[in-house]
Amino acid sequence: MSTFAWFSVVSLAAWLWLLLGQGFFWRTDQRLPPAHGTLRGAWPRVAVVVPARDEAGVLPMSLPSLLVQDYPGTAEVFLVDDGSTDGTGKLAVELSGRYGGLPLTVVSPGEPEPGWTGKLWALRHGMALARARGPEYLLLTDADIAHEPDSLRRLVAAAADNDLDLVSQMARLRVASFWERLVVPAFVYFFAQLYPFRWINRPRPLATAAAGGCVLLRTETAVAANVPEVIRQAVIDDVSLARAVRRAGGRIWLGLAERVDSVRPYPGLGELWRMITRSAYAQLRHNPLLLAGTGAGLALIYLVPPVALVAGVWGGDAVTAWAGGVAWAVMAGTYVPMLRYYGQPLWLAPLLPFTAFLYLLMTVDSAVLHYRGRGAAWKGRTYARPETAPDR
Repeated sequence: MSTFAWFSVVSLAAWLWLLLGQGFFWRTDQRLPPAHGTLRGAWPRVAVVVPARDEAGVLPMSLPSLLVQDYPGTAEVFLVDDGSTDGTGKLAVELSGRYGGLPLTVVSPGEPEPGWTGKLWALRHGMALARARGPEYLLLTDADIAHEPDSLRRLVAAAADNDLDLVSQMARLRVASFWERLVVPAFVYFFAQLYPFRWINRPRPLATAAAGGCVLLRTETAVAANVPEVIRQAVIDDVSLARAVRRAGGRIWLGLAERVDSVRPYPGLGELWRMITRSAYAQLRHNPLLLAGTGAGLALIYLVPPVALVAGVWGGDAVTAWAGGVAWAVMAGTYVPMLRYYGQPLWLAPLLPFTAFLYLLMTVDSAVLHYRGRGAAWKGRTYARPETAPDR
């Protein structure tokens, strides 16, 4: 066989492994665990902590959904205005007066101290204020996340009935523009491939991760894990939080959301590009060897199959064409459940190699920004040399 034929065969073997041996990452059936009805008259107290920086554009679509939660127990909302310049805090108070519902407290902690990322600095103050009220659970949710009225009740029931210390849902991201349709479902698909939900949710887990937009955390476990202080420098704060909780002996669950949605728009490629480059190289621990390995892996797994099919057909190489075509078909097939979850047309499935190529370029750009000292930039702040959370 030719060298290219060998590459195509190796790519096909990799896809067969991913299909069967990577925790069935491509399936989308990891949803909120069912409650067993043990919570009947004694629902635990919950504090909802919302870090917000310049979120006036999305707050009218998200904050009211928290204020009107149909929760049988006692709950209140703490919005931490992290140095906003667009009137986020004032708007939050106005929305509370308009919609009523759960009590709302708005606080402003000031600029982060050295060694803290902005979101975690905001969470630190919000969690400290919330813990003073004695909640059994903390719901940490981003300012762009909208919740169905029964979201909090279902989260608490799932956590309490299944004895979970951290329940996290991957919020359904917005898919309205062309670029959102092309990039967003793939973002969740790649995340699940890296952190298979089944592996995370096993009694003896093989992976650890969370989705930062919606995290229900047992307060006692948060104190034992010393969060957020122990992860104060983390750019990828959700995965770092999950690791800290697991090191403290906590039980974790992660799955796809059915009643939790992100309302933040990413209408153009530029907005999506900035969202991904902000943390892509941090995910690789700012390690050039990991970057090179990731680039080679993405090329072998996602780019070789379509190129091999075309080259094999063009050059009359049956082995290359066959292996590339089958690998591409398996790749597209594993993407179909995620497209269905997002309600997207199935013709997007064969375009996954192109989307993977975009992600490769974004990852390289993230590394370039890091070495130029621009690091993770978000909402007017730049973390020139952000650190990943320690694994110890």
